[in-house]
Amino acid sequence: MVRFFNVSFSYPRSAGVENINLYVKNGEFVFLTGPSGAGKSTVLKLIYLEEFPQRGNILLDGYNTQEITRKDIPYIRRKIGMVFQDFRLLRDRNVFENIAFALRIIGVRRSRINKRVLEILRDVGLSHKKLKMPQALSGGEQQRVAIARALVNEPFVILADEPTGNLDEENREEILALLHKINERGTSIIMATHNYEMAKKTGRRVIRIDKGKIIS
Repeated sequence: MVRFFNVSFSYPRSAGVENINLYVKNGEFVFLTGPSGAGKSTVLKLIYLEEFPQRGNILLDGYNTQEITRKDIPYIRRKIGMVFQDFRLLRDRNVFENIAFALRIIGVRRSRINKRVLEILRDVGLSHKKLKMPQALSGGEQQRVAIARALVNEPFVILADEPTGNLDEENREEILALLHKINERGTSIIMATHNYEMAKKTGRRVIRIDKGKIIS
């Protein structure tokens, strides 16, 4: 569950968000739409604890931002998956190692890592690409790896920041279908996109943001 209570945040030289109230239930798929600079990415950064509210507070899976300490942040982030428009894969590691990295840094046993990564690769349809380097993959395949990496720690929510923005229509539809499949298994999805029409066609809840405020 993600809940914003009258949250405001601004940057030194640009606007952020103002008096945001937002509630995303467990297992819900929600789109955040709006033009560039509207505040979509700021909302995701606040959920990921990259930024903290200057006013108001946020509840994240039982945690309150007014009570979170620095020691809590890494633990909470393990429960949140992030997917970016530009993939952000490690270019010097193959597909398997890109996904495994998220588990290695928190000290998961090698046997558990191998089992979990192979499970996730099957889920995203990339078992046959596990030894490929990122640069040998198509854009759609790279985004599947990024989604697999976001999933590997079994998060309660995935934050997807324009995950289809660099993809052609065919790959865009495939990535959306994969996110819907993940959501149907119980993981919440919050996806930021400037493409309102695409979001509307899915039949999921669409939250429109403009100039840092929710307008619908």
